[in-house]
Amino acid sequence: MENAITSEKPVAQDDKKGEPVIIVEHLKKNFGEKVVLSDFNLIVNKGESMVVMGRSGIGKTVLIKCIIGLLKPDGGTLKVFGKDISKITRRDLDLLRLNIGFVFQSSALYDSMTIRQNLEFPLRRQKIKPMKGDLNKLVRESLISVGLENTIDLMPSELSGGMRKRIGIARSLILKPEIVLYDEPTTGLDPITSKEIINLIMDLQHQSNTTSIIITHDVELAKQASNHIVFVMDGIAYMQGTYEELVKTEDPKVKPFFE
Repeated sequence: MENAITSEKPVAQDDKKGEPVIIVEHLKKNFGEKVVLSDFNLIVNKGESMVVMGRSGIGKTVLIKCIIGLLKPDGGTLKVFGKDISKITRRDLDLLRLNIGFVFQSSALYDSMTIRQNLEFPLRRQKIKPMKGDLNKLVRESLISVGLENTIDLMPSELSGGMRKRIGIARSLILKPEIVLYDEPTTGLDPITSKEIINLIMDLQHQSNTTSIIITHDVELAKQASNHIVFVMDGIAYMQGTYEELVKTEDPKVKPFFE
C-alpha cells in the first residue's frame, strides 16, 4: 500500500482539521517487565475522529487511560490542550478532565443510583455547581441526545446492554467536553444495537464537533466513524491512514483485521 503511513513519529493526517489537541511523543508504559507501549507517537487534531485498532492486550486502552491521567506513563511526553499530563498538579488535572469525556467499555454506571443520579454525578462534582433547574435541564438534554429521556428514573439494572451504553455516552457528554474517549463502545452488542451506537457516535460527532478517540475491534465502526485509523503493534503506532488506505494494505500484520 502506497498511501498508508508506517512511522514511529507523530503524524497529523488531516490538514483541514484544527490544531492539535493531543500530542503523544515517545510514550512508554510498562507493567512490571511487560512492555505495553514502547515508543508510541501520535497527533490528534481538533475535530478529528480517530479510531485505534489492534489485537487485544496490545495497549489501546492503556493509551487512552494515559491521556486522561488514569495511568502514569513511564516515559515520553503526553500533552493535552498543550499541557503535559505528567507535570501538571492534581488540581489542574481534575480541571482538565472536565473537558474530556470517557466512555468505559462496561458503561461504568453506578448500580445503586437512578439514571438521573448517574448523570447528575459529574455535574455535582464541579466546583461551580449548576442551579437545580439547570441541572435538571442538562440531564434531560443529555438523555434526549441519546434517545432515552424516558429512562430518567429507572435503575441501570432495568436497561438493556445497548441502553446502558447510551447512558454511559450521555454521562460522558453532559459536561460538553471537547474530547471524548470511547473504549470499545460496541463490544458485546448485537449487530442492530451496534449499528445504533455507531450512528449515535457519528451524530454526536457531527452536532458537537468533538475530538474523538475510539478504541475498537469493530471494523464497521472504524469504517463509518473515523477520519483516521491508527493500528497499534509492538508498542508503537505501527500503521496510520484512512479506512480506505488501510483496507488495501498487504501488510500481513494488518491485513487480517480488514478481511
